[in-house]
This record gives sequence, C-alpha cells and structure tokens, in this order.
Amino acid sequence: MIAIKGPRGAGKTTLMLQYVKFDLGLPETALYITADHTWFYNHTLLETANDWYKQGGKLLVIDEVHKYKNWSVELKNIYDGLPELKIIFSASSALDIYRGEADLSRRVVSYMLAGLSFREYLQFSDKVNFDPVTIDDISTNHRNLSRTISEKLRPLPVFRKYTEMGYLPIFMEGEDSYLLKLNQVINTIVDTDLAYIAAYNSGTANKVKKLLAVIAESVPFKPNIAALSRKLDLSRDSVYQYIYQLADARLLNTLSTEGKGVSTLQKPDKIYLENTNLAYALKSKPDIGNVRETFVFNQLHNAGLQVYSPKAGDFVFDGYTLEIGGKNKTTTQVKHLDNYLIVSDDIEVGTGNKVPIWLFGFLY
Repeated sequence: MIAIKGPRGAGKTTLMLQYVKFDLGLPETALYITADHTWFYNHTLLETANDWYKQGGKLLVIDEVHKYKNWSVELKNIYDGLPELKIIFSASSALDIYRGEADLSRRVVSYMLAGLSFREYLQFSDKVNFDPVTIDDISTNHRNLSRTISEKLRPLPVFRKYTEMGYLPIFMEGEDSYLLKLNQVINTIVDTDLAYIAAYNSGTANKVKKLLAVIAESVPFKPNIAALSRKLDLSRDSVYQYIYQLADARLLNTLSTEGKGVSTLQKPDKIYLENTNLAYALKSKPDIGNVRETFVFNQLHNAGLQVYSPKAGDFVFDGYTLEIGGKNKTTTQVKHLDNYLIVSDDIEVGTGNKVPIWLFGFLY
C-alpha cells in the first residue's frame, strides 16, 4: 500500500493516472476512484474493494482519501483482508496517515510530492533538462555549474517568473490565470481539506484565513502569539494549532533552532509562506528579501534537508550557514564562521563563497 501526499495542485492525481495509463498500459485489472464520488453515498470503500477484487482486480487507486470518513479503518481492512490487491492512494499533505483510527504504520509506504523545483520548472517552461545537484556541489563547484547552465539560458528572468508563478504545474494552463487559481487552491485547502481533516467550520476557516493574511503581510514572520490571539480572538493554543496545521497543509514553513522540537505548543522562531508564489497570490508586491528567503528555505526543505535558525546568518543545515541577500550582500554577519555561503540574487555566476540564489533551485 502506497500513499502519495503533497500540496494541492502539485499533480498527485495526474501522477497516478499517468502511472495507470503509461506505465501499466490501462490494464483491465486497475481501477481508479475518487473518495468524494457520489458512489460512496451508499457504498463503502471496503465493499468497493471486495467487489473489484472478485472481478479480477489487482490494483485499486484511490484519490483524495482524506474525504472519506473512515478511511484508515477501511484501508487497514482492505490491506489485511485482500493481500493480493495493491493499493495506491493520495491524500492532502495535512493528513497524518499514521494517526488515523487504525494503525497503518506497518502497512503503508508514504511519499511526498512537492511543488516544482526551479530545475523542474525549466523542463516545462523552457524545455531544457539539467541534472539535480547537491549542496556540496554548490559549495565547491558553483562557478562551473552556473556557467554550464547559463550557456543554455539566461537564468535571471526565468527565475523571476518562477518565483511568481512557477511552483505548481497548473502554470501550464495559462500564466494569466495562475495566481487566481492559486487563491482558489488556498481557499480549497482551508475550506475543504482542513474541514475534513481538522473539523474546521466556516467560522474557524475565516479565522485561519485571517491568520494566513497576517503572516503573509510580514513574512518571515516572527510570531507574537499573544498579539495574534488577541487580534484573531483565539486562544494561544488555537493559534499554535492552526499554525502547525497550515504547515502540514503546505501553506506555511516553520523555522526553529536546532534541538528546540516542533511540538504544536512550541513557538517557532520564524514563519514563512511555504513557497514564493503564495507571497504573490496573497500580496501583490511582496518584499523581495522575504521572497529570497522563502525560496531558499522551500527548496532546501523539499530536497529533504533539515534546516534550522542559526545565531548568525539566515539558515543553518548540515554544517553550512547561509546568508541571503542581493548582489551586493557582504560577509559581515557570517565571516567569523567556518563554513558559510553568501546566497546572492541578481547574479548569474558567483565567486568565492558567493553563490547565485537560483542555483539552489537545482537541489531536487
């Protein structure tokens, strides 16, 4: 049993349908269903799986499983009762598939489908393919990497466009409507996905949207929980809870110091929007410094790196400290450290410890 989680609009449905059509060749033994279909008004998931198995079914693909009330219990029963039936399901990234009513921890392998990296965006927008790089590649070989890439395209204008409208594959449906669709995605996550998962009602959803708007106005946001709770007329515990639910839903990223923990009652040091496109959807002219930090944090996080808040600089991970800024950013704040990188915007090729910011979009 395989679970595919990820932000809404990242392409989970497309991925599963492509697998059935192109990898498997549309076999008669594969069935795709969506968990919010009217079929389930008077049929259960378990009953459907049983009937499909009796008809020779070998694969059951279930989309948006979080919209089915007893999803974990019935998936467990299907897995245990029909061992020859393979199950692939998608779910909102906000759903903790290991904390349902039934224990799926030993039964399911979970994968996260992130939004597009800058490298992946270039495959769609400019039809140019590059291999992913590691942070060690960037540290030791960024000049050669930057030159090689810059020979095939001018990275800076394309990078600008990516930060505004390139994170989700829906940009292929038209750039003019992208930010409008992204706002619809935000509303759907809060009004629908979190309504299923966290039992939000309309009043709760409105307060959560206000919280998101407050954070968007000042990202990277250094949270004052007491002030937020007064402004939104919420308890402190509710504010903490909603922040981490929005992070699970991939609308926010939270940054804490190493060893601090990520309990829902722990105040993060900073709160960022999950990706730069959200900044443009929620605020017409976001602060460029915030956009830069949001981009780097997002790409590091999606590449599977554990990122923390340092005493000096902007981010620390795997022994590296990053200081992020424009092309004239200096080493003043981090020059006393052993292993630092100055991550600079508006440059095509770096020098010494100064690295082009867009190169961090090649980490996955």
